[in-house]
Order: sequence, then structure tokens, then C-alpha cells
Amino acid sequence: MSSEETPETPPASPFHQEPNVRDEAPQYVLPLVVRIEKAEPPARTDALETAARAVLVMLSDERALGDGEWAQAMRDWQDARIRKVVRRARGAEWRKASTLPGITVTGKSAEVRVFPPVPLDGWPKELAKLQVSGTDLDDPAAPGAADPLAPVLWLNPELDMSAGKAMAQAGHGAQLAWWDLSEADRRAWRDADFPLSVRVAAREQWTALTTSGLPVVRDAGFTEIAPGSCTVVADHPALRG
Repeated sequence: MSSEETPETPPASPFHQEPNVRDEAPQYVLPLVVRIEKAEPPARTDALETAARAVLVMLSDERALGDGEWAQAMRDWQDARIRKVVRRARGAEWRKASTLPGITVTGKSAEVRVFPPVPLDGWPKELAKLQVSGTDLDDPAAPGAADPLAPVLWLNPELDMSAGKAMAQAGHGAQLAWWDLSEADRRAWRDADFPLSVRVAAREQWTALTTSGLPVVRDAGFTEIAPGSCTVVADHPALRG
């Protein structure tokens, strides 16, 4: 997938809603569930960063590779449109979701569980009944500056996305960066436990980011925002020109 065109000429991509061969394949979705307890909800930025790390953990897990038990589902998912859906759970719902095959990734305040891809109409009942809405989260304090030596997923400052939508978009950005990295850079990132930051780009910075040659997520527009919207730029040090 090319990510070097300008936003005015978006490329065909698994994230963009233009007809291509990916539409002919069976469609799958990568489920993510964020734990949101009433008394102690996670911070928004930490939830976004934890979701992005969860996607990377799934992509690199031995069960998702080669002949692993999740590998075929991962291949089927990546052969079609790359869809991710974030749902919320608390209490007993979270405990039930945690019994299903998957991986829980923990941040500073957030817990996100990622599951192997499932068909669009084949969600496990424990996940299908979880709510997509209600994932609005806040940061108790403004996030600090991103580490310039670590990967940064830059969010479009012009878009107003719910936390759940932004979590999925951050996951898309992390995945694009992963795909573009060399095997050596992937190993280094994995061995460091996938450090990354998610930050909203400054308005004056956004155009330069989208035309820099770094991976750009262009959303399919199924929910919340217009098709083709640039949502995230994945700024990994190994990908900088």
C-alpha cells in the first residue's frame, strides 16, 4: 500500500472506501474491548495508546503468525478491508470478555483486550452485546510532549472523534507503521514493548505530516467521519526520511 500521495489523491488502501479487490474477499473485523469502570475510567490518551499497542501485540503474537491458531483469521482479515471495532465493558461484562481467546494489554490507567478477527456477522455473543457508544473519555491533565525518539501517532486536529473511534484509528496507524518497517525494526519495537505516543497534531503541522511520506490512515467513513478523511499519520523514527 502506498502512503505517499497527498490527501487530494488518496491511494487505494484497506482503510479507504473505494472499490478494489479487497471488497471481493470475506470481510472480517478485529474486535477490541476497553475496560471502562464507572468509578475509575481510563484517561483518553492512555486508552488510545493502549489500543494501538494492543493491535501491535496481536500482529506480532506467535499465534497470529505462520501456522499459529489465529494465523488464518489474521490472514483473512488482512486480505479484506482492515476493520477494527472498539466496544466497552465493565464488571461482569469485562470478566466474561476476558475468558475468550485474546490478549489483554495494560497501560497506565487503561486495559484493552484484543481478540482474533471474526466475520462481520460472526461476533461471539459475549462481545456482540457490548456497547460501541459510551466510550467518551477525558484526560485529567493535558498529555505531555511526545518523545521525539519514539513513534508518535498524530491525530488530525480538524476531526472530532469519540474515544472509541480514535482508538480504532490509532490502531490503524500503528498497523500501517508495522507494515512499513523492516523485520529488524519490527523486532526492535516489539522487544521494547512497543513504546509509542498518541497526540493531536498542531493545525500548522498537519499538512506537512500528511505530505511527508509517512503512513497516513484514510478512513473508510463507515462511522462518524466522511469517507477518505485523513485521521492519523504514523511517525516512526525508522520511517522518517
